[in-house]
Amino acid sequence: MAELEAAGTAQAVKTYRRHGVTGACFGVSFATLKEMTKRIDVDHELALALWNSGNFDARNLAVKIVDPHRMDEADLDRWASEASQAIGCGTYVAGLAAEGPYGLSRARAWLASKDHAQVLVGWSLVGQLAARDESLPDAFFLERLAEIERGIHRAENAVRYGMNNALIGIGDRNPTLRDAALAAAGRIGRVEVDHGDTACKTPVAVASIAKAWAHAEAKGFSSPAAQERQRDLPRRRC
Repeated sequence: MAELEAAGTAQAVKTYRRHGVTGACFGVSFATLKEMTKRIDVDHELALALWNSGNFDARNLAVKIVDPHRMDEADLDRWASEASQAIGCGTYVAGLAAEGPYGLSRARAWLASKDHAQVLVGWSLVGQLAARDESLPDAFFLERLAEIERGIHRAENAVRYGMNNALIGIGDRNPTLRDAALAAAGRIGRVEVDHGDTACKTPVAVASIAKAWAHAEAKGFSSPAAQERQRDLPRRRC
């Protein structure tokens, strides 16, 4: 914790606050967290202690160094509930779930949850499962596309953003789901998300899917998801 505090800056704290981070925060850059991750590698007990501190930077480091196969469903549920979706943490918890044996069960549970934070992480998990878990049937993702199409325009602001990203992730999985996602995106139309006082923008699903496929095929991959599987895990590389 002392090392994290020493690495923080007031400017980074201001930036993180604009992105919705609340509570204790030192303002540690993601570049510094990446350096620390490389040095520590995996330390499950340290990760648990860092998470339990409640500090935003400590939690972002925790999800990078934790052992996903030592996390049970109760652990994942608690972390999803406590994660700040802003700037990484919730996305990293979703990635953690996708790497372990409980990805599908947590996706179903979190999307059905009355816990707003879990719903946010759940949609992030759907996108990461689309990229990472080759064992899942198309039917699971087609069900999610139907759910997105029915609910995206009625969803709360942050959930709407998560649904849109999941739509893109599903469209990047394989040709069948690409076509289904593009059709759904066409019917959905423009997705409006208020990003507040930040430079963030909402990706346009049709354009994002088309760009990802063009890039993957130019690199010789069968899909954007196949290309993603050749990269380091998102929670470790970002």
